[in-house]
Amino acid sequence: MPPMNDWLTQPGLTHFLVVSGILFSLGVFAIITRRNAVMVLMGIELILNAANINFVAFSRFTTGTFDGQVIAVFVIILAAAEAAIALAIVLNIYQMFNTVNVDEINQLRD
Repeated sequence: MPPMNDWLTQPGLTHFLVVSGILFSLGVFAIITRRNAVMVLMGIELILNAANINFVAFSRFTTGTFDGQVIAVFVIILAAAEAAIALAIVLNIYQMFNTVNVDEINQLRD
């Protein structure tokens, strides 16, 4: 069996940055193209997950400490709170306007 290259068997910082860039791009694409508020929230979650991958990867490959993991935990907590509040807002908007399409909600009522 021929020997495998080291860059194929051991993922490096570049691999994590490529995956993070793809996730970030998909998140931005979802925010820009979707009209549904829930899909926009999912795009925001993808962007936050891309940031988490960057935090952990840079922490692992530069300092070797747990600083990136600690920051990632705080970002996960922030994302959970954001999702709960945003879904409550989306449910409120649906009750008022009978739609969750962002383009159709252009005015606020009392």
